[in-house]
Amino acid sequence: MAKKTEKNFEELMFENRERLKELAAINKTTSIIKENKPVNDTIQHICLILPNAMQYPENTEARIDFGEFHSQTQGYDKKHKEKLEKEFSSIDNISGKISIHYTQKYPERFQGPFLVEEINMLDNVVSLLTGYINSYKAKQVFNTYQSNKFDIGTDKPISGSTGMQLFEKYLYRQNYDRDIFHDLMPFKVKEILLIATLYDAYSIEKEGRFAEHVLGEYQQLNLSSFPRITGVSTEEEALLQLQQKHFDLVIYMVGADLKTPFEICRKIKQEYPYIPVYFLVNNKSFNHELESRGTNNCFFDKIFYWNGEPSVFFAMVKHLEDKVNVDNDTRLALVRVILVVEDSPRYYSRYLPLLYSIVMEQTKRIIDDVTTDELYKVLKLRGRPKILLASNYEEAMDLVNKYSEYMLCMISDVKFEKKGKTCAKAGFHLVKSVRNQLKDLPIIIQSSDIENAAKAYELKSTFIDKNSETLTADIRSFISHYLGFGNFIYRNPDGREIAIARTLKEFETHLRNIPDESLIYHSRRNHFSLWLMARGEIQVAKILGNKKVSDFETPAEIREFLLRIIQQHRNEKNRGRVVQFEDVDYFEEGNIISLSPGSIGGKGRGISFINSLIYSFDFNTIFKDIKIKAPRTAIIGVEEFELFMSRNELWDIALNEPFKVLAKHFLEANLSNGLIKKLKKILKMINKPIAVRSSGLFEDSMRQPFAGIFETYLLPNSHPDYDTRLQQLADAIKMVYASVFSDIAKGYIESVAYKIEEEKMAIVLQEVVGNQYEKYFYPHISGTAQSYNYYPIANMKPEEGVAVMAVGLGKYVVEGDRAYRFSPVYPKVEINSMKDIIKNSQVEFLAVDLGKHDINLLEGDMAGLKQLDIWDSEKHGTLKHCASVFDPDSNSITAGIDKNGPRIINFANILKYNYIPLASTITTILQMVKESMGSPVEIEFAIDLNKDEDGHASFYLLQIKPLIGDVQDYEIDMKDINENQILLFAEKSMGNGRIEGVSDLVFVKNDVFDKTKTMEIAKEIEEHNKRLGDKNKKYMLIGPGRWGTRDRFIGIPVVWHQISHAKAIVETDLEDFPLDASMGSHFFHNVTSLSIGYFSINSTSKSYIKWDKIHTQKVVKDMKYTRHVRFENPIDIRMDGKKRIAVIQENNEQDN
Repeated sequence: MAKKTEKNFEELMFENRERLKELAAINKTTSIIKENKPVNDTIQHICLILPNAMQYPENTEARIDFGEFHSQTQGYDKKHKEKLEKEFSSIDNISGKISIHYTQKYPERFQGPFLVEEINMLDNVVSLLTGYINSYKAKQVFNTYQSNKFDIGTDKPISGSTGMQLFEKYLYRQNYDRDIFHDLMPFKVKEILLIATLYDAYSIEKEGRFAEHVLGEYQQLNLSSFPRITGVSTEEEALLQLQQKHFDLVIYMVGADLKTPFEICRKIKQEYPYIPVYFLVNNKSFNHELESRGTNNCFFDKIFYWNGEPSVFFAMVKHLEDKVNVDNDTRLALVRVILVVEDSPRYYSRYLPLLYSIVMEQTKRIIDDVTTDELYKVLKLRGRPKILLASNYEEAMDLVNKYSEYMLCMISDVKFEKKGKTCAKAGFHLVKSVRNQLKDLPIIIQSSDIENAAKAYELKSTFIDKNSETLTADIRSFISHYLGFGNFIYRNPDGREIAIARTLKEFETHLRNIPDESLIYHSRRNHFSLWLMARGEIQVAKILGNKKVSDFETPAEIREFLLRIIQQHRNEKNRGRVVQFEDVDYFEEGNIISLSPGSIGGKGRGISFINSLIYSFDFNTIFKDIKIKAPRTAIIGVEEFELFMSRNELWDIALNEPFKVLAKHFLEANLSNGLIKKLKKILKMINKPIAVRSSGLFEDSMRQPFAGIFETYLLPNSHPDYDTRLQQLADAIKMVYASVFSDIAKGYIESVAYKIEEEKMAIVLQEVVGNQYEKYFYPHISGTAQSYNYYPIANMKPEEGVAVMAVGLGKYVVEGDRAYRFSPVYPKVEINSMKDIIKNSQVEFLAVDLGKHDINLLEGDMAGLKQLDIWDSEKHGTLKHCASVFDPDSNSITAGIDKNGPRIINFANILKYNYIPLASTITTILQMVKESMGSPVEIEFAIDLNKDEDGHASFYLLQIKPLIGDVQDYEIDMKDINENQILLFAEKSMGNGRIEGVSDLVFVKNDVFDKTKTMEIAKEIEEHNKRLGDKNKKYMLIGPGRWGTRDRFIGIPVVWHQISHAKAIVETDLEDFPLDASMGSHFFHNVTSLSIGYFSINSTSKSYIKWDKIHTQKVVKDMKYTRHVRFENPIDIRMDGKKRIAVIQENNEQDN
């Protein structure tokens, strides 16, 4: 009996182990499919995990066939007779089959040696794989169908293969004066195919300064012809371009999506295996996946990472050219070689741009002594050292052996592969071997481990810490004495030096003052044209080159002509771009002024992108009856923030002191003298209020949602004393810096797994849009619009978008106050009932208070503002086209304010009677910006209804940012849902997919809810959030009214850090507390970007919550207004983005 029991126990354990293995295989298959890799990659990965699901994994082989593609484990035998097989086919009738066999003979089971559970497992894997393949192919068909793009010059769709797309037009506008270089001299990489969404390209191309930073290295340093860049955004466009002409290099900018790049590059490599394909990656979440693949695949040849420096683009091209040209150049010209040994794409993406920058800059010095032969200058520059990259010991030694007599120096990491295995001392072994051949070769050993320094010095090498703050200076110092540089030298006829110009601005300044004899001397020798050409000023150089001294009667005419052409060229070139403070004489709407070096942050990038779009595409030729503008803007790059923090020794205070204490320290600290001088000049050009906005590196960026976390201050700029206005501006900048370390910012940054030290702050200074009315300043209208509407009604479609507007400043809208919501496609259709329109109509608005001469910024971002009654707007004369009148007798609303009665802010004259073409303008701009950014978007805008001399009102684009969270590939079939297990059903929801692992629920208790106590409720929720966050637990949140609103009487006025650990948020209605399905823009952006579920439960709809089930759960924490309960098993949260429904279920049993 005991033996039988023991045998039964063993069999039971065996069955359990097998079921666990099979379940693991299904889970792993699901996980692989979720990675959204190309079909062949997915098949290959699934094939490798199948043996571990079988009884005898060590003796199991597997193979998957799909069409002409197959993947198999190493020992698979086609001729094996005893196999477990399952066939499948895709929607386009391509057949496939999964086959598994054992390599040894095993006892008979259900089907040969195979268990019934193994057969079921294979059925499940086939089902999952088939579903994925069909979904993948359907998306391809859909993408092909959607390939017709909106042409910015017409209102009709045009085919992707005809006409010029937005990205192509953008490149053309940015590079129009660069194309001339293609006809000057031959160049190694002549044609580049650049595949990217417009926004990805723009982000990597230094916030709009494409010419200076992507191709600028060629102009300023190489004096050679440039590669022509053809920009495309889709697979069809890429393959069409490759069919039409030869490309030397394909660069794919990888942003928010990894699946599409792999698929497109796979097809490119299949057809054109000889063309190098480089990835330029702008998403840290892809690091592990890409580096684990390495370059041992057929899809791409090299990975580069975007690290904030646009020069990486230049380095990619030069890396390829040097790799190809080094044999020829060392043999013919004896050029030197710099060898870099580094296996990490993240590090060589940083090193190569740095090295090329230093080498190019230093090489240019050698042309100083060449004053007569311009061609010789070019030849000298072509003789610059070549930079080669090796990723392992053997590759490095091969290059050293081959180019030993040309080696200039070597820069090597310590840890990389040797003999196919990672070796912690490979760098030291390499240096020893190199020293045997090249005893005196200068060598840098660079490592992030400072303990390697002693060994480096022992090997007579320089050691550089990879994490050193002076890394650039260290490397520059190491190699500077090997190379050279040069500037424009003004001389008199006998060759004596008069002045030196290092920049175009200095060139122009000296040109105004040099003697006539020097002017004639350089003009006759065409020196001006040649120097400008070398610096990339092609258009002006061409104009000057066509002129002769004999064309002018006097030297004064020559000087006037030169200065006028340079000024005209600079003004045209700067339109729509970020330009240096030193390069501008006027503060205009046409460009953005950079007041400090460094990144301009997420918000700054969005604003400069707006500027670039407006002037690259000349919006005012597209929108005939309304002027599209951007306000005058200046940006302070992050280097000022870093300098401010370090020089004033604020880091320790910022990280450890309470915000009120650190804010006072920040106000007492000093900005740099250089910035203060620039602010003085800028301030004299602005006579309107100034918005001082945050622009963190992560703020408003793709997949990095930090909307509304940092401060913005609106300064009246009205104090009669200029120095006081300057101090207020400086203080506002300091307070924005301080906001990086506020309790809200710290809590939020921690909740999204970032470190506070990683965030760096740029500052955007903008002239506030609007006009003065008595002692107040504000625009007629402010608003936001989104290209995707998560709450469409009637015939409206989600992709048609939605807009929200209010009278006065936009802060009122983005923080969720009462504003008017409408569809820009159906502007005449009311979204809400008349009762709701009247109840929720705007009754107050925000304006800058020009009477506040002395402001206390410690009071917060309302310090310079005033909340006014809507009747003040009517008194100012700004309500005329924005309001209607409610007639209670007829129960109707009449457009205009000619009658007596309550004012309803519904913009009827504009939206229904088209006083200005606002709705169509918003629709078109959303469509263009969405295409440009490659994702759904949100825009912020302000409108000045005062018409100019042409009869046009002004539409100011203030900000754009991506909306994440509209993916629609998860479906809910209610037939498969067990109704008894449902906790919640929502007819209106945002989000897509499935959220698992949530066991905790925090809810507002309906029986004690008091709408006058919503501030206290928000505090309780914050306490729950912190407690759960400390335990690394996510939760679901339920409460009445609008979450995240600024109006505490229509919802719970939480700020983001108070609910940062919630994975699903539910808004409900109560009696006398109706639900208004809208929210503040900042709150909305963070919800969608973080893929948090957001559900609306309205008692008048089919949506419901089973409160009886919730009230029976274990109470963890009960407070006055809220309760925290925990379910025994994690709840199952499902969201269907296409149907916009959501279901939350109990998990009372194991889900098989």
